[in-house]
Amino acid sequence: MTAPPVNGKYDAELTEIRTRILEMKGEVELMVCNSIKSLAHRDSPLAQSVIACVPEIQVLGEELEHRCLHLLGHCAPAAPDRRFVTRALKVVVDLERICHQCGGIARKVLELNREALLAFCVDLTPMAEAVNASVREAVDAFLHADGALALKVFQGARMVDGLNDQAQRVMLTVMMEDPATIWRALRINAISKHLETIADSARNIAETAALMAGGKDAGQAAA
Repeated sequence: MTAPPVNGKYDAELTEIRTRILEMKGEVELMVCNSIKSLAHRDSPLAQSVIACVPEIQVLGEELEHRCLHLLGHCAPAAPDRRFVTRALKVVVDLERICHQCGGIARKVLELNREALLAFCVDLTPMAEAVNASVREAVDAFLHADGALALKVFQGARMVDGLNDQAQRVMLTVMMEDPATIWRALRINAISKHLETIADSARNIAETAALMAGGKDAGQAAA
């Protein structure tokens, strides 16, 4: 069996995993922010920059997965560290999913920017801000095993669900009043749904954080 590394190197590997998760979180937050900014300002170059970030985040995720698997396979981590690393793998998957959702938003923005501006469009900025807060707080809750913060994320994700429902209803009304808006309004609805899906991924991370904290499942606790 492979001998475990000296404590200094072992601790350094765990610290590096935490650092890379923080880096990935920051990049993903920026993607959420820029994707919605590109919608609000009809900024196609910004939307294209979001799409260009997707493979970069994938590479970062793959590097993190490799580090986690290497630590599990070669370093014989103690039980608490093994649980952290195993669950870190799940967090990385959710962050990668968020990244792809941002890419989806940016692609919808590029499609919308080729058409005339809608005379009326629901403002998705508050929803995007709530989603970004959920992503940030979910990862922080995981890294600090903070059950209370995890519960806050779950409650925030429920608020995002409500905002998405509201946006869907508003754009449905727009489409009913003017069929010429249907193609564009459907893309706005798709963007809103992407944001809701990002909040769902943040909720997944929060549930992982709640388990790290040794508490109940975040969803059950909020019910």
